[in-house]
Amino acid sequence: MIKRLLKTAAALLIAGQISGLSAAENEVILGPVGPSPYDIIPYWHKPFAQPGYAFGGNSGLFAESPDRIIIAQRGEARLPNPIPPEYAGYAGSLGINVLSATELRTWQNCLYVLDGDGNVIENWTQWDVLCAGSDGPGPHRLRISPYDPDKRIWVINETFHTIYVFSNDGKELLMTLGEKGVPGADATHFARPQDVAFLPDGRVLIADGLDNHRVIIADSKDGKYISEFGGFGTEPGQFNGVHTVAVGPDGLIFALDRSGGRVNVYRTTNDPARVEHVSTWDGFSLPLDMIVNEDAVWLTDLNPLRFVKLDFNGNRLYSWLVERDGPTGYLEVHAFTVDSDLNLYGGDNQYGRTQKLVPKPGADPALIIGQPWVAR
Repeated sequence: MIKRLLKTAAALLIAGQISGLSAAENEVILGPVGPSPYDIIPYWHKPFAQPGYAFGGNSGLFAESPDRIIIAQRGEARLPNPIPPEYAGYAGSLGINVLSATELRTWQNCLYVLDGDGNVIENWTQWDVLCAGSDGPGPHRLRISPYDPDKRIWVINETFHTIYVFSNDGKELLMTLGEKGVPGADATHFARPQDVAFLPDGRVLIADGLDNHRVIIADSKDGKYISEFGGFGTEPGQFNGVHTVAVGPDGLIFALDRSGGRVNVYRTTNDPARVEHVSTWDGFSLPLDMIVNEDAVWLTDLNPLRFVKLDFNGNRLYSWLVERDGPTGYLEVHAFTVDSDLNLYGGDNQYGRTQKLVPKPGADPALIIGQPWVAR
């Protein structure tokens, strides 16, 4: 049994590495490319699982402060017994891909909070029941609106087609949008939703998502449907999988088309039910997550794994490659967030952990990712 698990894990890792390398060899990175402006803190994310288990995919992150980083993870991964000596505190150190090794997944410790040193300070195990029984990856994103005085926590569960809104302390489930286990394309159902973003006037944008290929405009107080935009296709403004949505100044809305390898840009109008398509930025392999600053967009792309900075016209301003090997390596930066000290946190949905990246001394401030733009 042990040999079988290790053999399977190694095969998964090798397959992922070969795929990534092949894509990287054929990929042309547009714009300037340079070194990373960050140092990664090795083994920052402290293991806290029971013996025999490791982190699952860290799919959603939100740094509320430098000492409160909220994590949504896709359960935990069972480890081989006995645990090999090369185990370094995360499943990827054994060659286990926690996203594809679904037979090792257990639905526990799905929501928790870390301090600035990577220690668990809150563990909301009472909500593991909301993931239990899932035959898919489960929680996908975790967000907090900067305009919400109560700082409610939004967790998107793609497999169950639901969005859960919790109190900031995690003690109460305040609202559920969608119907658990029931996909749909109407005003009250989703089909594998992926993300939410918040407009300054109280509207919420719901990336719905991998099946419906639309962005819903709703009221953030009660989730009431207002309208939608997008749709499946390759025309400007259409999608082949809305993976992330974010908001910027001047009413700009940015939506990542993951499988389409592009970003669609929209702008709000005087009509709260309508947005206008502005532009489409092509040329990405598999864009994953995004933060919009005052005058630029940062996103992660998979092949080759990198952070990319763009201006609001879609021009590539800078890219830096993410480490793939060793104790600070990534297989995928599925989600990233920035705290008020400009520390960067990246969640790996395949190796299974979160890492903390701190700006290098003397790094160019223009290459450091700021916190998401907020209307003042």
